[in-house]
Amino acid sequence: QMQLEESGGGLVQPGGSLRLSCSGSKRIFTGYPMGWYRQAPGNQRALVASINNRGDSVTYAEYVKGRFNISRDNANNIIYLQMNSLEPVDTAVYYCNRLFAQQAWGRGTQVTVSS
Repeated sequence: QMQLEESGGGLVQPGGSLRLSCSGSKRIFTGYPMGWYRQAPGNQRALVASINNRGDSVTYAEYVKGRFNISRDNANNIIYLQMNSLEPVDTAVYYCNRLFAQQAWGRGTQVTVSS
């Protein structure tokens, strides 16, 4: 499994929650800080959360702080993004990738926040 695969998106009402998952090969994950990115229509892809290779240091974009939580399972080469208190502005396609030496982008997972 050489590519990144995102899952867990869907349609949710404002205030709701979703948990995204991203899996890939050990080669992609091992030793690299990883991030979740998102791209809304007409906008550039932007980093929303990152986690170091050990999983003990995280950063968030200001607009998701306190609402999103990134974590990783290094044993299974998965990173997660728990998204709470979702807002319509969070509507986007969400992707994962390394922070540097990025690999080919996966197809992403669509998150739509709407009533």
